Amino acid sequence: MKRFRLAPAIGLGLAVTVATLTTPSSARAQFDEDQTGLWAMHFWSTTFGDGPWGLQGDTQYRLWDVGSDLEQLLLRGGITWTPASAPVTLTGGFAHITSGEFGEGDATVAERRAYQEVLLRQEVGSVIDIRHRYRSEQRWVDDQDFRTRYRYALFVDLALNGRGTGAGALYLALYDEVFINGELDIGEGRTVQRFDRNRLYGALGYGLSNRLKLQGGYMLQTVASASKGQLQISLHTTF
Repeated sequence: MKRFRLAPAIGLGLAVTVATLTTPSSARAQFDEDQTGLWAMHFWSTTFGDGPWGLQGDTQYRLWDVGSDLEQLLLRGGITWTPASAPVTLTGGFAHITSGEFGEGDATVAERRAYQEVLLRQEVGSVIDIRHRYRSEQRWVDDQDFRTRYRYALFVDLALNGRGTGAGALYLALYDEVFINGELDIGEGRTVQRFDRNRLYGALGYGLSNRLKLQGGYMLQTVASASKGQLQISLHTTF
């Protein structure tokens, strides 16, 4: 695999993340910061034969707590293009999101979303795998004006038993992702901050096979006014 010189991208991503994490808060979030949430996720990808085209998607079921208080149901899928000459994947797709309110209420809000992303892969030695993901989103949220959002994520997988992330591999999965809002006015006199959120994650992963991985870990999600912990379990399938 070819290696890219991506130090400027890494530096920019880390600088933005540090800046957003130190953004002062002026209001309390509409959820219980002390209540740990739970996210269950399935990520999948496939290719059409040996060609560059493929598909990828994910389903995420998110709870405000570890019980049954719906936070979000996310369904997402896209078309991918991965050239043989470079460690990059381009994706374009759509998502549908249903978000529930915190607490005893059962009201929901729907969002339709289009997205485009660039994923750059980089190897450091034989045990560290790095991925940089740049994503642009166009969002249609119920009772809001059209919105855009921009995201940068840095993923690092560290092999713990010298087997990468394939069958029998034990590895540490880390990532940090920052979200930046494009528009601040969302309609009817309502506004949002430029910084939308940051997600910092650490997990232990195990390769059930060369095409199936299981990860379990913890994510700290920080919005402009608060932070909340999330337990996460995810299944990663390639077929």
